[in-house]
Amino acid sequence: MESPITTIQIRENVKRQLDMLKNKKESYEEIIVNLIRTSEERKRKQKELLIEGCKATAEESLKITKEFEAIEDISDWEW
Repeated sequence: MESPITTIQIRENVKRQLDMLKNKKESYEEIIVNLIRTSEERKRKQKELLIEGCKATAEESLKITKEFEAIEDISDWEW
């Protein structure tokens, strides 16, 4: 069962912007749905990039920590 159709009001400048995005065969609904999908996809990609960046930062932090641990025992140092 399809959702009921509703009416929304938008300002003329928003309608003009939607007109610039659509081709003659597309409905305003299709344009809006495509904009929503694009926004969701962009958010998903940003989240993935953020996770990748955090993982890379954590790996670098672990490397630095291991380097410090290797030099932590100063009893082996020559004075």
